[in-house]
Amino acid sequence: MIRLFYILFTFLFIAPFTLSAQTVKISDYDREDNRDMNFEIIGKMNSNILVYKFNRSRHKINIFDKDMNTLETVRLDFIPDRTFNIDFVAYPDHFYMIYQYQKGSILHCMAVKMDANAKKLNEPIEIDTTRIPVMTDNKIYSTVYSEDRQKIVIFKIQTRYQKFNMQTLLFNSEMKLLEKSRHLADYNERRDSYDNFMVDNDGNFVFTYARQPGNRDNSNELGLVIKAPDQNTFSYQSIDLNKKYIDEVKLKIDNRNNRYIINSFYYKKNLGSIEGLFTYLWDRQNQKTFASQFIELYDSIRDEAKSGGMLRFAFNEFFIRQIVVKGDGGFILAAEDFSTDTRGYNNFNRYDYLYNPYAFSSGSYYYNPYTGYYRPLSSYRNQTTRYYFENILVMSINKTGQVEWTKVLHKSQFDDDEDNFLSFSTMTSGSEIHFLFNADKKNQVISDQGIAPDGTLRRYPTLKSQQKSYEFMPALGKQTGVRQMIIPCAYRNNICFAKVDF
Repeated sequence: MIRLFYILFTFLFIAPFTLSAQTVKISDYDREDNRDMNFEIIGKMNSNILVYKFNRSRHKINIFDKDMNTLETVRLDFIPDRTFNIDFVAYPDHFYMIYQYQKGSILHCMAVKMDANAKKLNEPIEIDTTRIPVMTDNKIYSTVYSEDRQKIVIFKIQTRYQKFNMQTLLFNSEMKLLEKSRHLADYNERRDSYDNFMVDNDGNFVFTYARQPGNRDNSNELGLVIKAPDQNTFSYQSIDLNKKYIDEVKLKIDNRNNRYIINSFYYKKNLGSIEGLFTYLWDRQNQKTFASQFIELYDSIRDEAKSGGMLRFAFNEFFIRQIVVKGDGGFILAAEDFSTDTRGYNNFNRYDYLYNPYAFSSGSYYYNPYTGYYRPLSSYRNQTTRYYFENILVMSINKTGQVEWTKVLHKSQFDDDEDNFLSFSTMTSGSEIHFLFNADKKNQVISDQGIAPDGTLRRYPTLKSQQKSYEFMPALGKQTGVRQMIIPCAYRNNICFAKVDF
């Protein structure tokens, strides 16, 4: 699912304020909303909160008032069987639901406009169809939209016969088709990687390309691919890695300054240890590199960030989680120490997380690229996996790629067979970014630590429900106001939602 409520992740350099005590209001739960349910927080509309839920072939939307009382449960009976990949694009008083379903060998991509009460404003319209062969991936359509939500791109990717075949459909905010294009390129599934598909406010469709020299190597080639709305071709911008290697690539669009920001951890030698952070900024207006820097992570920060082991291995399990753009063209980057230990099976390593599409195939899951995985519990496991989420590295980098400051937020989290209660989320409010994570699983106490633009760290009062037995999932929360978040939580074997006002 795509992030559903528009939040401007830009630092506002205004006078800071002090957060008052938090208030927590938790919704009731339906007995059918158990922990096998998939869900997505659509957002806030006309002061109400809308949440999509799917369980046992039933699709519905719950509408909650400001006190998280259920106003209405709307059954989405018009959605066909074998429907998957449902995406939402939300506005202040309506939203689009874009979904695909399979009938026979044909995939149908559909869109429907719905109001703030989850009522259809028009009948579903067919966006596109694709015939697929037997025994092939049927989840080929994806949806992305611009920061201002005025541009929507629905694209499909098929990789067969050593070819990367992509089709893009560009729409405006009224779902009027503006442009249609197709891109065909050579493709080696073991070495080529296309990722980070996004669209900027002007309708430019952009993504990254990386290539590995061998099947189990780090990437030594990186490129930025851009499709302008008024052109029929995709332009490739090669990025100089200075004979270094990278793995995980993260792209962020800076609409205010007309730049694309790329970050990746880098290695000096193939399959070595992480040396630092590679940062690259592309000037979209002038069509040239604005900045390119290899930022070495020195022993002082390694010593503070590591949860154990030798200094040179300190960042080998860190993964970039979030990039927050600042108004002056710089950005804040947050990375997290993450690893697993699987009993009865070979442990996953960094390569498995980044390159193995079957790394999490042992259980069903529901993926949200903005907030991570919600993994419903499975009763068919024949092994136990322990998830570890450790320290958070926060770096402030200016518009030329120079480090302004670094901070390490210390935490130690683990759980068996699920990670829904682990990791962290962020909330931008005033002149701070607040990092929220469970500090004590037993007592479900959420730590709230705010970082100011100058790197000043402030610890706020912890967040805890007044009601017992509620377990929070802060990493799956979404900000719905300047000082408000909706955080999923579990009560025994059921899923409910908490509205937190800071």
